[in-house]
Amino acid sequence: MFRLFFKFVLPISAAGWLAACSPAPAPDLSFDPLEEQNREVHLANRDLDRFVVRPTSNAYGSVLPAPVRTGIGNFASNLGLPGMVLNNLLQFRVEDAGANTMRFLLNTTLGFGGLLDIATDAGLAERSTDFGETLYVWGAPEGNYIELPVVGPSTERHAVGRVVDTIINPLNSVLQSPERGYATVTGVAARFGDRYRFSDFVDNVLYESEDSYAQARLLYLQNRRFQLSGSQAEAPDYFDPYEDIYGSE
Repeated sequence: MFRLFFKFVLPISAAGWLAACSPAPAPDLSFDPLEEQNREVHLANRDLDRFVVRPTSNAYGSVLPAPVRTGIGNFASNLGLPGMVLNNLLQFRVEDAGANTMRFLLNTTLGFGGLLDIATDAGLAERSTDFGETLYVWGAPEGNYIELPVVGPSTERHAVGRVVDTIINPLNSVLQSPERGYATVTGVAARFGDRYRFSDFVDNVLYESEDSYAQARLLYLQNRRFQLSGSQAEAPDYFDPYEDIYGSE
């Protein structure tokens, strides 16, 4: 009982208390007070990508056939669904929770554990969400823009959400060793697959932009705010202070 409390109830309660005490103001769209530190982390992340992530992803994509990479990505995505269902419920989005539950059951049973995406073919698209979105729904402020080591662009709210998602994922209490290790390896492999799949786009941002930090920040904030708002019309416009210097793509 105490284990479940510390694993599930305490993180959610703490995050909810934070949201209640901090109503979400309109974000300062050009405010980046941690820019100096963020740029240092960005340079380290870019070097990590140049010397480790990009070569590994290229090898991964060259060795494994596309259907195998797709299956690994499907399997990793399926493992994330129970956590999404929990977040759907915390956001009071019961319909989304039901759709993701049915998607998980269908892919797990008929899709060989999630290797095949049977649910999408059946019209059950993934209702993607995370605890960062849960905090958004609860009214927690976005916080400063930050670039995390290895992970990359984020906001303070999204960073907290990533940590809580790792803690409260129901599969953490179900999977034991070595299955938990297999799940972790699969998740990492899927990320290498994503890097390979979007190689041209990522390379353009990191290595062909005049200011890769400003470009990555702009793209992340626009995409994340669009995702949370649910529609382009409702998404706040993001003013990039570097646009006049470098131009917009």
